[in-house]
Amino acid sequence: MANVSHRGDITSHPDVSEMRARYARMLGGRDVALVDGPVFLLGLYCAASPWILHYTTSQPALAVHNLIMGIAIGLLALGFTTAPARMYGLSWAMCAMGVWMIIAPWIVGSGPDAGVIANNVVIGALAVVLGLMCAGTAAKSAPKP
Repeated sequence: MANVSHRGDITSHPDVSEMRARYARMLGGRDVALVDGPVFLLGLYCAASPWILHYTTSQPALAVHNLIMGIAIGLLALGFTTAPARMYGLSWAMCAMGVWMIIAPWIVGSGPDAGVIANNVVIGALAVVLGLMCAGTAAKSAPKP
């Protein structure tokens, strides 16, 4: 039986090159863990924000809107994680969703107060930034012709 009790640098492991190749294949050349977790958390917060900030009764249409948009952002994050090669093309959709979240309080809502506006603007700005990061990650790791 192999002695696995040593604790040290893995670079001397006999299978290190195979492990690195397998890890690179699994990630598809993308740094998914750096972006996909925050995107999922943003979607989760967006979906729950009407109940966290208690504007479900004053802005029912915006509450439903944020729930649907949060679920959509969360599903994008899950897609980015499970099928990065296919889904990173939708990074620009994440940016568009962020812009929509910024302007939604005035279009979907009816007389939103400052807290609702600030909430959606922050969610939208973060969605735009994370969408740009996803797009940058996809462009950086795209195969060169």
